[in-house]
Amino acid sequence: MVSVTVLSVFWKIMQNQSFITEFVLLGISQNPDVQKIVFVIFLLVYIATICGNLLIVAAIISSPTLLGSPMYFFLVFLSLLDAGLNSGIAPKMLIDCLSEKKTISFGGCMMQIFSAHFFAGAEVIVLISMAYDRYVAICKPLHYTSIMNSRLCGILIAVAWAGGFLHSIIQILFTFQLPFCGTNIIDHFMCDLFQVLKIACTDTYSFAIMVVANSGFFCILIFSMLLVSPAVILFSLRNHSAEGKRKSLFTCGSHFTVVVLFFAPCIFEYAWLPVAFSFDKIVEMFCTILTPLLNPLIYAFRNKEVKNAMSKL
Repeated sequence: MVSVTVLSVFWKIMQNQSFITEFVLLGISQNPDVQKIVFVIFLLVYIATICGNLLIVAAIISSPTLLGSPMYFFLVFLSLLDAGLNSGIAPKMLIDCLSEKKTISFGGCMMQIFSAHFFAGAEVIVLISMAYDRYVAICKPLHYTSIMNSRLCGILIAVAWAGGFLHSIIQILFTFQLPFCGTNIIDHFMCDLFQVLKIACTDTYSFAIMVVANSGFFCILIFSMLLVSPAVILFSLRNHSAEGKRKSLFTCGSHFTVVVLFFAPCIFEYAWLPVAFSFDKIVEMFCTILTPLLNPLIYAFRNKEVKNAMSKL
């Protein structure tokens, strides 16, 4: 019922807002030879990303011991979100690398923006949940099983999906109402929200402020909170044995690396009003294409339990 209502609102807005039915993406490069090289490289990256993340999901699900652990339970959803984030961007980019005219429909553009912010927004909450899980495991080991029970884990994942949807739907509802009556050329390889705002036939300054508040401010706030977490954990380890410190630091180090790789490009992209950076495409590419590939390498393939589950699978 809710989905039908949302779709009807979208349809009414689309009937009144725009003369443009499609956008033209300039892509990464206009050079055909460069486009072929980019296609080969990112096709391999996309295949590796999807296979790596789905392999992690299959390995953990097939192992009742791992799936019963909150850390690996969250890792399953992190891998699914990475695969979804990558799949919302990479296939269209690969097709455009082999196309002379890189076009995307208005609805397809809005859906690409929605999927990117939905998966990224949900991943933020999953990363917070994983940080909290490590804090409880290290700082309150005797109460770990009672605090990180299956009910709390399920609630945190539900909050992640709902938070990602709320984050993305707010921006999409505003974007749908913008008039597009002039140029339809987007200087990007994807429908980036700020790039779409630049070609709207109205003043989008106030909306850009809202995007910065909705994305950039919360990225900085959450990133700062996640930076405090390792410091608290390190302080609590001061009286632990050297072996206990090593294991805890190894786990926290992996999570901290993933957090930095995820939040650094997001903060650069959305923490201030859009400025014409010459390398904004590189930042977006790193955030949406490369980070989902690096996460399984950092978080899972260095983990002995996950590697053993993969070998059994």
